[in-house]
Amino acid sequence: MSDPKKLTPASLAALLCARICHDLVSPVSALGAAIEVLDDPDNLDMRDDALDLIRSSSKAAAAKLQFLRLAFGAGGSAPGVIGTAALKGLVEGVYGEAKADLVWKVAPDGLDKPSARLLLNLTMLAYQAVPRGGSVTIGATDQGGVTRLQFICEGPKARLEDAVAIALSGKAPEQGWDGRTVQPFYTGMIAREAKGRVDAQAYPDDPRVEFSALIPGAASAHAPSVEL
Repeated sequence: MSDPKKLTPASLAALLCARICHDLVSPVSALGAAIEVLDDPDNLDMRDDALDLIRSSSKAAAAKLQFLRLAFGAGGSAPGVIGTAALKGLVEGVYGEAKADLVWKVAPDGLDKPSARLLLNLTMLAYQAVPRGGSVTIGATDQGGVTRLQFICEGPKARLEDAVAIALSGKAPEQGWDGRTVQPFYTGMIAREAKGRVDAQAYPDDPRVEFSALIPGAASAHAPSVEL
């Protein structure tokens, strides 16, 4: 019997693919349901509702694909800088209507690819930490080529799951790996491969959850911008 805590390259790829599919199931399924309504001549009175659902679902699916393409993909093989305005657009495209409000405090005009991918992955964790709403403050600074990211997640039910914190640190959760825990592990992997670090801390008395990351040797702001 295979060890559920052993994360091989093949299982990492499979779990990340499963996570991507999970995130896309809802808008794609809604598209299918709306098309079925349009195809049924007995549902002509629901045509306008079906068209509205197609518009909103296709917009949501496209936003998630663009977000996940950079968060989980290479975003192109060449090095470069991702404009923070573009990153904010990706975040707002997926989380603009979330229960938690976005507070954007990213100072640099652009972030190198590892920092940009880390920002998007930490954004996913930040919104998961406030399931009942509140606010997510995303901050970033770049001093001397060192990028610092900080996420402050505040809300009535703010929480940091033990399995998420363990996976973020690069360790195997007690129950093994699944689509929920592989994403924080991948987040930590991005930081470690860039010779940086990522941390998480919960403050249940506030309640508040904070994520922070440091990436040394970030790409110069004069590096070529990358088109998303």
